[in-house]
Amino acid sequence: MQRVKHGVLGLGWFGEKHCEALAAVPDVELHALCTRDPKRLSDLAGRFGVGKAFADYREMLADPELESVSVTTMWDQHSGPALAALAAGKHVFLEKPMASTVEDCDAIVDAARVSTGFLMVGHICRFNPRYAAAKQEIAAGRIGRIISMYARRNLPAWVGASVLDKIGPIIGDCVHDTDLMFWFSGSRAVTAFAQTVKVRDHAHPDLGQVMYRLASGASCILESVWCLPDTTPFQIDERLEVIGTEGSISIHDTHPNLMIVDRNGSRCPDTTYWPTMHGRLGGALRDELAYFVRCVASGVEPAVITPEESREAVRACLAAERSAATGQLVRME
Repeated sequence: MQRVKHGVLGLGWFGEKHCEALAAVPDVELHALCTRDPKRLSDLAGRFGVGKAFADYREMLADPELESVSVTTMWDQHSGPALAALAAGKHVFLEKPMASTVEDCDAIVDAARVSTGFLMVGHICRFNPRYAAAKQEIAAGRIGRIISMYARRNLPAWVGASVLDKIGPIIGDCVHDTDLMFWFSGSRAVTAFAQTVKVRDHAHPDLGQVMYRLASGASCILESVWCLPDTTPFQIDERLEVIGTEGSISIHDTHPNLMIVDRNGSRCPDTTYWPTMHGRLGGALRDELAYFVRCVASGVEPAVITPEESREAVRACLAAERSAATGQLVRME
């Protein structure tokens, strides 16, 4: 198989993680990088042996050799690069959330429908083997009709502090579980009610709690608390419970799946999303990008998640944020 020539647009922490994951995928060549920070651009181009480095994404997208691109800018800066890449006929892996407004999501979905390039939004949890296994069991009818789902995705305060001036916990993390709940149930939200609590002096609140009613009739509760004690030994407390008319499924993706205790205390390293194994990045991010690259190389449109599904998760989370701001139930019917 010929190696796909891929670029990364946006070189913050997660853009760097994309580079690390792509370096572990045999069927891709990290062909180009783009960021406005010249030192960051030079450092990462040198580290990953990338020959083409750009400060302007339009120049990068004009490269005829470039086949596909990761858009890993901040979520409120997704629309311009994604639309430009699709217009240029590039295959686009767009990090979640798709965009910061439903209108921008609509524009991206419409552009993907007429582009010769594929669009896949990075809902990484669909590549977490535990959620994928749960989806298989649900699709096989093992637990009957879903009537209730509960999710928590809580982070230590130091992690929350690093992002709370850029994004809030509902759209930042509840979007994961919103998407999973819609995926599992084959349904969508018709109402949203949410509350937030602000503890520290950041642009966004420290925690969000959401309740959805789905079109299927199921009730969903989500929590995302970004101020667990800094002494918490893990970076994420991630759980999802699904109750059906004939059974239930429980997923715990947190400690003690691996706990290390030493003279400095205890810690639970990530073993799911981007762990380093045998000197290379592994886990769900690498698997997600490898899937996208295989789709590009084979000319088969990605099917694990559609742009329309990703837009629906953003639409629901933004409705929940409106509810939290107003104290009112928001209807989406």
